[in-house]
Amino acid sequence: MPHEFEVREEIVLEATPEQVWDAIAKGPGIDSWFMGRNEVDPGEGGAVRMTLMGVTSESTVTAWEPSKHLAYRGVGNPDGTFMAFEYLIEARDGGSTVLRFVHNGFLGDNWEAEYDALSKGDGIYLKKLATYLKHFPGRTSTFNLFLPGPQLTDKERVWAAFGGALGLTGTAAPGDQVRLTVEGLPASSGVVEFTDSHEFVVARTTDSLLTFGHGYQDMVFVEQHNFSADADEKETEQAWQTWLAHSLA
Repeated sequence: MPHEFEVREEIVLEATPEQVWDAIAKGPGIDSWFMGRNEVDPGEGGAVRMTLMGVTSESTVTAWEPSKHLAYRGVGNPDGTFMAFEYLIEARDGGSTVLRFVHNGFLGDNWEAEYDALSKGDGIYLKKLATYLKHFPGRTSTFNLFLPGPQLTDKERVWAAFGGALGLTGTAAPGDQVRLTVEGLPASSGVVEFTDSHEFVVARTTDSLLTFGHGYQDMVFVEQHNFSADADEKETEQAWQTWLAHSLA
């Protein structure tokens, strides 16, 4: 039977309410920190569509107050499960913004594992939103990739692969310097933005926002939001696919 759930988060963003709105309520802005390819038909009753790994999901906009309030609800499934999202935006002194986020609905029989993944994932993506708004203001990604890899239970092995790609040894901490060295991609320097050892690390280079994760059902994944007009999407995707296959074989 369906199980009701709710995740609540609050985060302070170094951006104006208008900048936050552009990042959560417009397709190119969402693409710059969230997963998949996103499209938004604006206004209450409009639609939010996300295409991820060839599958498109659609939600209906239930609240639309630019720079203040956005909410949308996904189409319900035959088993009664669905998800809904709400963003409340409040300006603060000094040009910053408080964003309050609610993710709720009903999950299926595997609800405990799903809820654990959602509660962690929501926090990660909101921190990615904060990183995007702080370090890439006025820019949107030319493409973003979400690439699933194998399912592995060996956390040490997975973390060693992450560290190898970023030039990290041992544990990682925010502010650690990284050097991306993945065959087929240009070498680039950057910094760790935030991390949870053995589960994920998010790093930023001059032109990319990168996520290495080991999450739901032990799936390994890599995500890249690219802000350079020089990078080729197909070549970048192939390089990451090869890295996933070889480093975690």
